[in-house]
Amino acid sequence: MGMAASQARFLGLTARKSNVEYEGQQVNQQRTTLSNQSANYYNQLLGMTVPVPPSVSDYTKTVYSFTDGSLKNSITTMIAQQDGTYLISYTSSWQNDFAMISTNPTVYTRTGEEGNYEYYVGGTKLRLLADGKSIDEINTMTSEELQALRESDNYLKTITDDKQLKNLLIEESQYISQLEDKYGESQSGWMVRYVQNTTTNTWTPYFVNKDVLESESTTYNKDTGASQSTIPTYTVGSATETEEIKGVNARLELDASGRIINITIIDDADNERTYAVSTSTTTDQSAYDDAMNQYEYDKYEYDQYIQEINAKIEIVQAQDKNLELRLKQLDTEQDAIQTEMDAVQKVIEKNTESTFKTFG
Repeated sequence: MGMAASQARFLGLTARKSNVEYEGQQVNQQRTTLSNQSANYYNQLLGMTVPVPPSVSDYTKTVYSFTDGSLKNSITTMIAQQDGTYLISYTSSWQNDFAMISTNPTVYTRTGEEGNYEYYVGGTKLRLLADGKSIDEINTMTSEELQALRESDNYLKTITDDKQLKNLLIEESQYISQLEDKYGESQSGWMVRYVQNTTTNTWTPYFVNKDVLESESTTYNKDTGASQSTIPTYTVGSATETEEIKGVNARLELDASGRIINITIIDDADNERTYAVSTSTTTDQSAYDDAMNQYEYDKYEYDQYIQEINAKIEIVQAQDKNLELRLKQLDTEQDAIQTEMDAVQKVIEKNTESTFKTFG
């Protein structure tokens, strides 16, 4: 190999070695970036809050209750006073056997023309509760008016005494108040039909809001006149009624464990009534179920996020592995170049030595 060829080869190897070193630096820089990404992912994992399932005890509380005849009272709050008494509030509940309750929704049939519709369930025609009259108007109804009303209703036909019929209409006017208190007012009035129990020979009233029957959202079959869907219907039945009593003065008697065993209610006239207190625990199952559902949702999100982070980390590790292999290839290549450069360097030295001897 001549002097010029050796020099050219050495320069080429030097450039190639520089390129390999530069590529190695780039690979190292990429590995550093991947390392930072991996560290960020691990920091995200460390910063996550692991969902904790709810405890039933968090939704369970001690309930103190006492009875007063048919009333069952449950204490809701107790505030200690400086004189040793307590200001308490409690809910009082009782069973009302003559309450307005919701019953099975019913299909109603409409006949007649707009503005003058009549409504039926089967063959039973509905009429306005209390005949749409006030109590004063009911009291002034004549025998002829009462008889005409009887003819329109099978149940009313069984009430032959005018006074009893008026009493029924007055009772129906009270039904209206109860219905509106519980289910809202009606602009058109409430309608009623009575159904006979053939076993007991008693009649049960069923009520429907005429506003709903005449609502634009209530559709009727053009051929049969039957409502396309069932309509809310109400009747008289048994229901639990509650009332909250606020700010009552009371004295409490506690046992050795600190639980209330007796309560003495003090009214405004300083009259006292003492009741035995029973203790029980109650769990807000609905709230607990909601909390458990939220936990399951949070756990699902947590697991999904963990899987996403792990997948990203696996990708980073795979990329780093590829870069590591490339770096090893570059190291091997650099060693080979260095070996060849050393050989060329020796050739150059020999050429230089022989050239100087020639002209020495």
